[in-house]
Amino acid sequence: MEKNNPGRIIFILILVIFAIYSSVFIFRTSFLLEGKRYFCLFDDAMISMTYARNLARGDGLVWNIEGERVEGYTNLLWVIFMSLFHFLPLDSSKVSLLVQISGFVFLFMNFFYVRKIGEIVSGKNPLVSLGAVFLAAFYLPLVTWSLEGMEVSVLTLLVTICVWQILCSREKSRFPVLPFIILGIGTLIRLDMAVPYIGFFLYLFITRKKQRKPILGIGMAILVFFMLIQTLFRFLYYGELLPNTYYLKMTGIPLWMRIARGAMVFANFAWKANWILFLLPFVILFIKRNRDFYLPVVLIILQILYSIYVGGDSWEWWGGSNRFITIVMPLFFILFSWSLWVFLSMIDLKAIDWKEKYKKALPYIFSLLILACLVNFNAIRGLSGLGQGLFIRPPLHVKDHKGELEKALILKKITTENAHIAVTWGGIPIYFSERRGVDLLGKNDKTLARLKMREISSLKDYNPGHIKRDYKYSIGVLKPDVVLELGRAPEEAEPLLEEHYQLYKHGSHEMYLLNNSNNVLWDSLKK
Repeated sequence: MEKNNPGRIIFILILVIFAIYSSVFIFRTSFLLEGKRYFCLFDDAMISMTYARNLARGDGLVWNIEGERVEGYTNLLWVIFMSLFHFLPLDSSKVSLLVQISGFVFLFMNFFYVRKIGEIVSGKNPLVSLGAVFLAAFYLPLVTWSLEGMEVSVLTLLVTICVWQILCSREKSRFPVLPFIILGIGTLIRLDMAVPYIGFFLYLFITRKKQRKPILGIGMAILVFFMLIQTLFRFLYYGELLPNTYYLKMTGIPLWMRIARGAMVFANFAWKANWILFLLPFVILFIKRNRDFYLPVVLIILQILYSIYVGGDSWEWWGGSNRFITIVMPLFFILFSWSLWVFLSMIDLKAIDWKEKYKKALPYIFSLLILACLVNFNAIRGLSGLGQGLFIRPPLHVKDHKGELEKALILKKITTENAHIAVTWGGIPIYFSERRGVDLLGKNDKTLARLKMREISSLKDYNPGHIKRDYKYSIGVLKPDVVLELGRAPEEAEPLLEEHYQLYKHGSHEMYLLNNSNNVLWDSLKK
């Protein structure tokens, strides 16, 4: 490729703008407290960070030091990756920044493969590939989940790498083993990467008849190997065959309810993304068959079905694609960019003069429509979503993160290191206070995870991972030294709090302290 190639220059320009955009985004997730700037991840990612810190300190893969071993995560390699940063001589206020930078790097690398795939499927049309890169680079859900510390960034990269490898191996007679090894490693990063693994497997098994034996034998052997080694580790270390989060989100909940809720939130996502635009790629693909897109389509459909099966995600109210669907959104944008170009090219003007003018204007029309579609896809909650993408509003949950961190700093001042803190936000308060946790939602509690879900009035009240609770057990039996916050139905906890706790107010924050607890520094409360 020549150095003065316009496509290459535009690609570099997109990457430069993305780097600047990401830097501003990461900075806006941070905040000043007590004269120190804190960088903080999404709260679920901070739960993983607690496991990572404890591992780096030699206390094991646990949420609570010297407590019960509970696998309250589903991202083993991501936790281990996070633990590497905890070996560095950094203050806890800065470790999260390195994870965020890692998310940026993984996304940055992803765009090279998005461009390569776009060139393959479009016959090296630079506008199609650049359009896909542009949409992926500034798609708010992908940026948010990745730069706020979730493993979405690296999983997205693995998927696009493997799609590119499979497409490049079309004319080769050998079975492509490397993509399956990469995807197998992906299941160690997050267990449900087994879903795209199966998608790749099915695609190759159906489309490559001459390679079916090695695909069936080697393909399944690799998946079984990676599933077995993590299951064996889980059983030996935690005494369980499945993560605690599986029991929390998948058991004690009617299947029909999960699927109904999953279908409802997906329909809402597709509608708000503009269902006409959402269906355009699939309609165009039906008209203009393109075999290179069959694999991305299979992966997109499987991730949608998986999201529906598990009931969607906990933050569907925010809008946009959830964490399960987001990892294939770059593939969707490749498909969308190609279909938009095909659609515009299909417009046939009868007047010769207008036909020539339209042909010359087509690249500019396409580029403007790509920009308009980005605005549409980022309007996840109308102007509110656009406000986040344009930095008019803070990123997802940043205001809440600051409040939780303020509570964590208060806890460090009024409790001992052995204090147990009851929380619904299980990440930020426990990580930054360096205290032990009592998880009121059950992600890090085997007893709660195995309960039946509480009754809800409608599917709108169904929130995966947030519908099991038992205050009589969590507060009445475990008796945490501090009840920092309560989840739903706080009235159920009021009799326990009135009998055993006293309300403590610090500025705008309220918490309950266990009467006569040896882990509460009572004298500090008078200052």
